[in-house]
Amino acid sequence: MEFEHKPIMLDECVEFLNIRPDGTYVDGTLGGGGHSSEILKRLGKDGLLIGIDQDENAIKAAERKLSSVETQGKFVIEHTNFENIREVVKKHKKDSVDGIILDLGVSSHQLDEGERGFSYRHDAPLDMRMDRNNPLDASTIVNTWSQEELASIIREYGEEKWASRIAEFIVRNRKTQKISTTGQLADIIKTAIPAAARREGPHPAKRTFQAIRIAVNRELEVLEKVLEDVTDILRPGGRIVIITFHSLEDRIVKKAFQKLAQSCICPKDLPQCVCGIKPKLKIITRKPVTPSEEELEENPRARSAKLRVAEKL
Repeated sequence: MEFEHKPIMLDECVEFLNIRPDGTYVDGTLGGGGHSSEILKRLGKDGLLIGIDQDENAIKAAERKLSSVETQGKFVIEHTNFENIREVVKKHKKDSVDGIILDLGVSSHQLDEGERGFSYRHDAPLDMRMDRNNPLDASTIVNTWSQEELASIIREYGEEKWASRIAEFIVRNRKTQKISTTGQLADIIKTAIPAAARREGPHPAKRTFQAIRIAVNRELEVLEKVLEDVTDILRPGGRIVIITFHSLEDRIVKKAFQKLAQSCICPKDLPQCVCGIKPKLKIITRKPVTPSEEELEENPRARSAKLRVAEKL
């Protein structure tokens, strides 16, 4: 299957990045190259785009897309997790960059590619790894983690109120038979959630699948770590543009931006600052930007997307 992924809020992202023709830009979640191709079009002969992705299928598709762009700018692609952004930038002889974009979460292609095991809508092996070299997959979590560990991630990462019951049902079922497919897991979750609670809201397996995917790919852990790193490698005036798809990610980005934009925290009655805290970022989007009605008509999967932007001081 061809790697297709509609870039979310494409015009808004490109506009917020304030692209300079001679600048260096990093797309930390390259995907099919949708955002990157628009950045690359705007680069001159001294401009550089660095693409990062942990999915080999995405990299192949992005390479084809970027190679077809008419531009004077150059691009390089690295197969790694964006948590290594600092090392990647250094590898390409850059001390700092002019802009960074992160489009978080799972891509449309990964959801549609049934055999990857990301979706409860396709019966497939329990996998959910964005990087196929990752030793931890969904099957390992579902079949070997303790009931307490399972309940904890389903509650925390899935914000699922039936977390304890779902974990109990998973452990009970795996005693008689290994849970090896997404279909088996979805059925167990459905049975665990009382019928009355299943009548409203999203698919009963949605939150648990999200939680397991986040745990497999260490998504929130990586995001928290990388927000400090990206601030350090941005040039003054450079911007970080981040698209999130659920409240946990958005909360992490919002809090990190607020912390990095914070100035003096000394008591008001002190004659001068002694804490030494100086803001590193200026928040550009006080409230997150969301997709337009037109975009949602074309791409309903963009519904939960939120865009936040900050600028290095």
